[in-house]
Amino acid sequence: MNIGEAAERSGLPAKTIRYYEDIGLVAPGRAANGYRDYSDADTHSLTFLKSARGLGFSIEECRQLMALYRDRSRASQDVRAIAIAHVAAIEAKIAELKSMKATLNRLIGACHGDDRPDCPILEELATGEVS
Repeated sequence: MNIGEAAERSGLPAKTIRYYEDIGLVAPGRAANGYRDYSDADTHSLTFLKSARGLGFSIEECRQLMALYRDRSRASQDVRAIAIAHVAAIEAKIAELKSMKATLNRLIGACHGDDRPDCPILEELATGEVS
C-alpha cells in the first residue's frame, strides 16, 4: 500500500511516517516504480509507534520497545523497566509543572491587574530569581 493508505490505517500523518523511515523505525519495501510499499506489518508497526508516542515515550524508547516487541525471546522485565523509568520521568515532570503552577499563581496574586504600569510579575521575571 502507498503512504497515504498507511497513514490512514495507522492514524499517523504521512510526514511522520517519512520521518520514522528516515530514522530507521520503519523500513517499507519499494515497489517497482520506486515508491514506498507499506505492508500490513509496517502499518502495525506504525500503529504501535503512534500508541507509544501517545504515552510520551521518546523516539529512543520507542526504538527499544519496538525491538523488544519484535524479539519473541524478550524478557517482560525489560519492557517493564522501560515503562517504570518512563513513569518516574512523568512524575518528575508533574512535580516540575506543579511548582511552576504554584509560582505563577503566587505571581498572579501579587499583580493588581489594573491600569497601573507596575507589575510584580514582570519585576520578578526581570530579576532572574523566579522560584
